[in-house]
Amino acid sequence: MTLLADESVVRAEVMRLHYLEGLGIRAIARRLQMSRKTVRQHLGKLPPPPKAPPAARASILDPYEAAIRQMLADTPQLKATQVLERLRKMGYEGGISIVRDRVRKFRPNPDPRAFLTLDNAAGEVLQVDWGDFGFAIPGVPRRVSAFVSMLAYSRYLYVEFTLSQAMGSFLRCMDRALAFFGGVTTVDVFDNMKTVVLEHRRGMPPRFNPRFLSYTNARGGFAAVACAPHHPQSKGGVERCIRFVRDRFWPGRRFRDLLDLNTQAMQWRDNFANAREHDVTGKVPALVFEHEEQPTLRPVGIQIFDTDDVESDSITKTFRIRFDRNTYSVPWRLVGQSVQVRATDDTVRVFLGPKGVAEHRRCWRTGVDVEDEAHRRELIEFRKQDPAEVAHSRFGDTGLKYFKILTATGRSMRRESLRLTFLAELFGTAETRNAMAEVMRTGHVGVEYVEFVLRHKRNLTPAFTPLRLGNPVLDGISLQEPDMTIYDPPMLTRDPDD
Repeated sequence: MTLLADESVVRAEVMRLHYLEGLGIRAIARRLQMSRKTVRQHLGKLPPPPKAPPAARASILDPYEAAIRQMLADTPQLKATQVLERLRKMGYEGGISIVRDRVRKFRPNPDPRAFLTLDNAAGEVLQVDWGDFGFAIPGVPRRVSAFVSMLAYSRYLYVEFTLSQAMGSFLRCMDRALAFFGGVTTVDVFDNMKTVVLEHRRGMPPRFNPRFLSYTNARGGFAAVACAPHHPQSKGGVERCIRFVRDRFWPGRRFRDLLDLNTQAMQWRDNFANAREHDVTGKVPALVFEHEEQPTLRPVGIQIFDTDDVESDSITKTFRIRFDRNTYSVPWRLVGQSVQVRATDDTVRVFLGPKGVAEHRRCWRTGVDVEDEAHRRELIEFRKQDPAEVAHSRFGDTGLKYFKILTATGRSMRRESLRLTFLAELFGTAETRNAMAEVMRTGHVGVEYVEFVLRHKRNLTPAFTPLRLGNPVLDGISLQEPDMTIYDPPMLTRDPDD
């Protein structure tokens, strides 16, 4: 169809098609080969001009804007919930959502900071820190932590995963790291972890953990340096190492238990982390360590140092002690006694004074009752026995006489038998039997008198647990105590020049 030239004819044709034939604007534009905007102009149906945007509605938070700005200017790290709490006191009745939006809008952006690059000499600095990796081991409701240490010069890395950041675990990790490096540096840099720093206020020198300072002296006397509070950049190397472990080792990792996890971490550390070309130095950390840094490290001190986890507890009526969210059984005769619990990564040992009374394999789950069947069996067998017979079998005729007198009193025979057996294990059967005889000579019976004689009149202390070698010949060796009185008389000496 040819285009219509005359404007009035075109308008008439558009109106005929629209009002008589009922075609729409799109169909008319297609038939007459014109734009839809032109069709609308002929029909007088142009779209209305755009409306002006509506005026912004007043917010319930508008009266408090100045107060919010002032709060964030004074304390930029305030959270929206803290701002809301303060606004409530001013009469604000709205919700938290608009407060969050306004805080996000008004919070001042920190100024960009520039950092100096630290150049450390070989063997000068070791950086140490923890990284948290959450609940990762199947069936173990404990958070997995990564102990990471890095030599600042060579970037040589040590990593180990643990289930605890307690002092004992930390010191054992330090021991294994120093053994891995084969020496100590001049300075070790730490975060403000409680196992290292008890208190560190801005502008004040840190107050170090005394036990950790003793450890540094025992391991070669390296200096300990704590980062400034909220300033992790002072140990940025190990911070990047933790992020490197998160990004390159951890994603998609599958493991059965902690041992499997550490086995995989050790292989990754040696075959990849320390063998790669470092992003910053452009060198291989393992080669730099071997040829440049390792010869500069000082020897690790060989002084014996106690790295056990140590706690104190009282034995419950169910002959249990509580340690690290689990319970462990002890001999039933020790109920009510205060004991010391010492634990390594593998074992939990219980001591009454210097005497070891129980040992268990350490459980890393929570809420578990670890029981030695022998402890339960001993209690069951004791309840079946006559207390007088037990005393006679251990203390002889003195025990039989003691319990014969005891039957006429109102004392508990079973409690007396229990406590006397306990004293015999602590101080020896012979000493306890002699104390029982001395108490009867004074006209008394009662385990408290016997204990008074042993502890205070004779000033005895609990004996150490005898060492058993497993060989009857060696275990049966008995040596006579030497007579030290021969050294009492003064010895005559002569001048070496005579």
